Amino acid sequence: MDQDAFRKFYRDMNERYCLFEKGLLSGQCSCSQASKFYLAEREAVLCSSDAGQSRCETLLSLLRQHTRFTLKSSNQSTILPHAKAMRIQIGGLQGLYRALNSGEEQPAVVEDIYTLVESAINRFESLDRLPFQEIIKQVAAYKGRRRRSRS
Repeated sequence: MDQDAFRKFYRDMNERYCLFEKGLLSGQCSCSQASKFYLAEREAVLCSSDAGQSRCETLLSLLRQHTRFTLKSSNQSTILPHAKAMRIQIGGLQGLYRALNSGEEQPAVVEDIYTLVESAINRFESLDRLPFQEIIKQVAAYKGRRRRSRS
């Protein structure tokens, strides 16, 4: 199956896809509203909450907007390369965790995206009011997997 046909079929079949799919599939975060499934021998993630998907979409849009300078990305409408998308997803979640739990140690895996975003809304009243200066520091500090040497 070619890549374009796969993407079209995937979007048609998975209308409520998880916006943090890259992070979930890499094992760096989890979500109580996510369900994994297989499509053409590939793993994909479905979101079981309309409200949750909407909140995640708002959060990612705000993160992308606030990290344009940090990621050296001028156009907000283009598709990001995998590494930059991971920096926004995982670095953003880590920054959000740190904003909510300033005294605690950063966990290796962000446990529940849905609960984390819900807690942020309860504490800051709106996703627009998040402390993006603090969150951006975690996005900038995020380092993805190191490449393995070919020895």
